[in-house]
Amino acid sequence: MKKYLILFFVFGITTIGFAQNVQLLERANKLFAKKAYVEAASMYEKLGTGRQVLQNLGDSYYFNSKMGAAAKAYKKLFEKYKDSIPEEIYFRYAQTLMGLNDYEQADKFMSTYRGSQVNTARFRVETEEKSEYIHEIKQLKKSQSSDFGISYYGDKVVFASTRNSSSPNYEWNNQPYLDLFEATVDKEGELKNIHPFSDKINTRTHESNATFTKDGKTMYFSRTNNKRVKIGEEKIANVKIFKAELKDSTWTNVKELPFSSNLYSTQHPALSSDGTKLYFSSDMPGGLGNFDIYYVDITNGTFGAPVNMGPRINSKQRDQFPFITGDTLYFASDGHQGLGGLDVFMTILSDSQIETSNVGEPINSGLDDFGYVIDKINHGYFSSNRSGTDNLYSFIRKPKYNNLVKGQVIDKTTKEIVQGATVILFNDKDEKITEMQVDENGNFEFKTKPNSSYKIEALKDLYIPTTEEFTTDVNGVVEKELEIELLSYDDAEEIVVERDGFNYIALENLYFDFNKWDILPQAGKTLNILIDLMNKYPRMEVQLGAHTDSRGPDNYNMFLSENRAKSAMEYLIANGISKDRLQSRGFGESQPLVNCGSNCSELEHSINRRVEFLILK
Repeated sequence: MKKYLILFFVFGITTIGFAQNVQLLERANKLFAKKAYVEAASMYEKLGTGRQVLQNLGDSYYFNSKMGAAAKAYKKLFEKYKDSIPEEIYFRYAQTLMGLNDYEQADKFMSTYRGSQVNTARFRVETEEKSEYIHEIKQLKKSQSSDFGISYYGDKVVFASTRNSSSPNYEWNNQPYLDLFEATVDKEGELKNIHPFSDKINTRTHESNATFTKDGKTMYFSRTNNKRVKIGEEKIANVKIFKAELKDSTWTNVKELPFSSNLYSTQHPALSSDGTKLYFSSDMPGGLGNFDIYYVDITNGTFGAPVNMGPRINSKQRDQFPFITGDTLYFASDGHQGLGGLDVFMTILSDSQIETSNVGEPINSGLDDFGYVIDKINHGYFSSNRSGTDNLYSFIRKPKYNNLVKGQVIDKTTKEIVQGATVILFNDKDEKITEMQVDENGNFEFKTKPNSSYKIEALKDLYIPTTEEFTTDVNGVVEKELEIELLSYDDAEEIVVERDGFNYIALENLYFDFNKWDILPQAGKTLNILIDLMNKYPRMEVQLGAHTDSRGPDNYNMFLSENRAKSAMEYLIANGISKDRLQSRGFGESQPLVNCGSNCSELEHSINRRVEFLILK
């Protein structure tokens, strides 16, 4: 009997313990769903090593950048449940390992996630080689825990911070809610006279990431919704962008922007230099990933529809914190290949051929680096949690190479400058580095690296492209300035003639049977000459324009000429000329060479009945 009492007692304790664990798990899951990650993690630590427990435990630490603790949880998760782990956890574990500078292990998990080989060590070397700048950085002395998102405000700066200790704590990280603060800046870039921004802007919820018009009278900023909205199975307080106006030294007319929503977040606003575009980050439906960069046009105070900036900038993961200066966009992403966490990237918006590039170390690290801003004298700020919490850093950006290769583009025959020419710089692997248009004096210049080989290609419509190869010395310069000569088609080829300011290829006329547009053998011989010329000059583009005489109805003549032009173009395409280099146009009887009206002779009719070959480029 005593034995049974002991077993009953043990069973009772076990049952009570199981029930307590179930209750604790339910509480932890509710906190996790509310994004109260600090408190959730403390409960998951007591709940053993179930798959969901380990995954949520790792995520709770990951979302608060506690990478050491996150790595321990994820490691156990992969050791026990590798075959049933969601794809996204591979990404988070890889990012966690990068944050701990374990790039070798991180690459294995990131390679699995991406489905292609990732080699961060090689990427770091390549990024350093491609970088044109050196950044000298330092953490600001007065930057406290959770300072980030700095922006320029006239001769001041404005940033987000949790330094308001009277604010209630945010469940995500148990830190006070964010407010905006402003400060002056000394000659060393350090913050002085820090104080809260207007109480018309700061509330008991989050405010961050302000941006201002040049006159300082309008601002845009992020503010978290003051209530949670149920989206699917979660209740979420999304972030919105607000606008405010400065009137009589007071911020007023604080209004939510029309493209913000309770159902998704819009945040991190940044104005273009001319104030006509507002860039921001959003997880609105229809994007490419977690958060994407968008912009809206601003016209007379009204806002256009959000435009997604596409896959050159946006990825499957977070693309956030845009900053625009001139035509250069800086933003933070953890979806493009980087060094871990959010990295700062840049791209030239005016040139779609230039790829988005990582700005490299020391701006970027294994953890989150974001909020990059820069002024006209190459001084700037960014935010990073590399020290364990979000802090503000200043930097001075200096050109890595101050050396330039200069040159001029001239006409080979006349020796006159060629205005409007384009010059493209290639490296020794024939990879395009950059391009520019010559100035009004035909001049160009490119930054170069020491002991490197380059090729420059000069282009201009109606000229034959010309390339020039050169090698820089130990200082990154060539011995003499380059002079690139372009030869026009009409100077290079006897069959190219100039008429009325246009260049035509003078070939024997194409003859067609009456009322037909089939290419006859004699016409084929003429077109073969054009094929040889276009093969000789691979960048040449030509318009085939067919004309009829004035006999017959206008509509029919237009129909006939269009089909004859198309027939000639199809012959060229069939013989290897790319369709992209050709245009066909029918002119009917609208452009006679001999304007003889209704009294044309047979000779005059035959002159007007023709196919012309106009050089477009």
